[in-house]
Amino acid sequence: MIPTWLHVLSIVSLLAGFAIAIGIAIDVMRHPQHMGIMNVVWPLSALFGTVIVLWGYLRYGRLATHEKAMPAMKNDETPPHKALTPFPVKVGKGATHCGAGCTLGDIIAEWLAFLVPAVAVWFGWHTVFSDKMFAVWIVDYLFAFALGIMFQYFTIVPMRNLSVGQGLVQAIKADVLSLTAWQVGMYGFMAIAQFLIFLPLFGTRVEPNTPEFWFTMQIAMLAGFATSYPVNWWLIRRGIKESM
Repeated sequence: MIPTWLHVLSIVSLLAGFAIAIGIAIDVMRHPQHMGIMNVVWPLSALFGTVIVLWGYLRYGRLATHEKAMPAMKNDETPPHKALTPFPVKVGKGATHCGAGCTLGDIIAEWLAFLVPAVAVWFGWHTVFSDKMFAVWIVDYLFAFALGIMFQYFTIVPMRNLSVGQGLVQAIKADVLSLTAWQVGMYGFMAIAQFLIFLPLFGTRVEPNTPEFWFTMQIAMLAGFATSYPVNWWLIRRGIKESM
């Protein structure tokens, strides 16, 4: 049985994520980001990063507003977000850019498989996998991949003025390694939580219709950030992925 303290903590953490995401969403509507896709990335990242993402947005995200970038660019100056953001923070922004697609994809996939169990069957539950969770991970990855590539596409194409085909190729090159590294961290933590924490300590696993599941997912996303961070560092250093 899940203890009351964990139930309450899960609800508080989720409410904090939602509140911060809504606050950031309102702020980016008033002060849009110079890179349009970041208007979506910042609120989505806040769902799992909560106060960490809020600090990052207030400290560095607001440097990247369209209203601050355009005057500098018109004067042939380096925009504030490029001049004043340290490289390690740019890497972190690149990781959250990937993570936002993973977050949205995982939310969609987890609820879809929960509400329509046949989806997990289509992806190997009962045939390839005895445990439903592993089949759902495939669905998670496919949704995360599609959304991650879309997010990356709408970043790279405007910056490099590429055709649709070129943009897709570059988006895939920029996002596949980062996205996969993120999912590895996320899957790893979820497996540890489900099999080594919840089941032994509380005698049950948590499901998507519980706050404990999504609180665990918040932590799992931070684990995904940690595993994708060095990959993003390498991708940006090599010029495969754009710094933000």
